[in-house]
Parts: sequence; structure tokens; C-alpha cells
Amino acid sequence: MNNYPALARIRLNPHHRAVHRDLRDATQMHRTVMRLVPDNLGDSPRLKAGLLYRLEETDTSSTLLVQAAHLDPTLLPPGYGHAEIKNLTPMFSALRKGLAVRYRIVLNPAKRERLPLDQKNKRGKIIPLSGQDADQWWRRRATDAGLHLHILTPTNLAPVRPQGQQAPPMRHSLIRYDGTATVTDPDALTQAVLNGIGRAKPYGAGLLSLAPAGAA
Repeated sequence: MNNYPALARIRLNPHHRAVHRDLRDATQMHRTVMRLVPDNLGDSPRLKAGLLYRLEETDTSSTLLVQAAHLDPTLLPPGYGHAEIKNLTPMFSALRKGLAVRYRIVLNPAKRERLPLDQKNKRGKIIPLSGQDADQWWRRRATDAGLHLHILTPTNLAPVRPQGQQAPPMRHSLIRYDGTATVTDPDALTQAVLNGIGRAKPYGAGLLSLAPAGAA
């Protein structure tokens, strides 16, 4: 029997100091989210926990979606927000070839700079993509993930820059994609949902959400 992850939907308390801090600082948000998973996971704890998250903001509210193998919302700071846990097993079990779905994902479309031959032993910089280049990047990744896209609607989000002395000096450009698609490879899609897609997963990118196309 497969042990699929759960999803926590946390409606953030707009009056909480820690919420204000986390909404300003992606590094602090990542630390808070990591409190939801078990300790003592060794190296790469986010990867071992299967933790992915996405922040969804409107004019009146902020909601944090967190996916992981094990989630304990009681470990959040007291009063941080109201959490509801959803078992994702029915969603994974429903995936089949030809299924029409709606999707949402925040991505960090990027490519590595190509260097001249005389610098072949060096790695080029990571270059963020935008516009049609970003759309094509998502189409390729979606195809690899077992989705045939029909509609993709991009929304540019505020970029995030890791904070702190040990943080890498890199700004992550984020784009949210909403749309419809058809499942072409349920196994590949399952792995994409479990593992996330693209870069900047510690900063709120990569979590792919799915729902039947006819669902409200």
C-alpha cells in the first residue's frame, strides 16, 4: 500500500508577528514550514520529508499550503493560523490516463547560462526566464510530468531573495500558472506531485496542485 503525503491548508493569522515576519522573509517562512515535519532527518531534511509548500495571497487573506509525508500543525507558533489537514490518497488514486484536470503551480523557470568553450570546466549563471520563454519551459516540464496542457495562465509574483549571512546571493523569480490539462502518464505525474517541479522549492515553488476539471 502506498503511503501518500498529506496537505495542510493553513489560514494565516494577519495579526501574528511571526506571520508578518515570514511574509517579509522567505528564509524565515521556510524555517517555520520545516517545523511541521519531524526532527532528526539528517542531511536534506526538506527532501527526506517530501516537504513542498505554496503561499496563496488575496487582498484580504494569506493561506499556506504545505505538503509532506508527516505534518504536525501543533508545532507552529501558537496562534499562527488555523490548519486543516487533507489526505491526498484519493487524489493520487484517481489519476488515470485521459483524466481532465485543473492545475495550479508556482514555478521558478530558469536555465543555466551557456559558457564559451574556453570555460567548459566552469558552470554558467542561472538565468531566470519570463514571457514566452517561461511558458515554453513550463510546457516542457509539464510534458515530462505526464500532463498535456490545454490552458496556461501565467501570473507574475513578487520575487524572493534568501535572507541571512549564509544565504546564496540569488533572487528567485516566481510565476504562478493556472490552467487545464489532460493526464498522459499517471506514474510520471505522481512523481512530479510528490517531488515537486523546478528550482526554489525551499522558497515556495514547485508544489503542483490538481483537481478534476469538473470540480468546483
